[in-house]
Amino acid sequence: MKKILVPVLVLFLLVFISCTSAGDNGANTAREVKPGVVNQMTTDMFKSLVYNYQKSPGNWVYEGKMPCVIDFYADWCRPCKMVAPIMDDLANQYKGKVLFYRVNTDQERELSQTFNIQSIPAILYVPMNEKPQMSVGLASKDEYIKQIQSLLIKAEADKQ
Repeated sequence: MKKILVPVLVLFLLVFISCTSAGDNGANTAREVKPGVVNQMTTDMFKSLVYNYQKSPGNWVYEGKMPCVIDFYADWCRPCKMVAPIMDDLANQYKGKVLFYRVNTDQERELSQTFNIQSIPAILYVPMNEKPQMSVGLASKDEYIKQIQSLLIKAEADKQ
């Protein structure tokens, strides 16, 4: 009986360890960021993929490989719920050109406080080599496109 029980126990432990280490409570990691969709972002992801404000406070250093848009939202916010499908469409439209993220302000309070988010939805536009810009409140899809084109796409084209 011991000869069977030990291998089964070892197999169970290996499966358990691989399952618990593979996920980080549903949060994306740098390897899991997908272009063409809006990726849920945690504070730790923000520090590694966008800006590590603890490592270089007051000196914006963008960590990303392409421009990004970050939607600060809350589940209870009606205008945020109206912005979500627009961001989903834009993520698909700008696939390969702009990354899209979503930050839940109730769950990521440190990040929300760092950016002084007091009103939502708040959209942060992050170009490659310039300071980010924030817009607050619900806007039309055309307005978001205008901002992406002028702040992110045009800025990149001008640099090349």
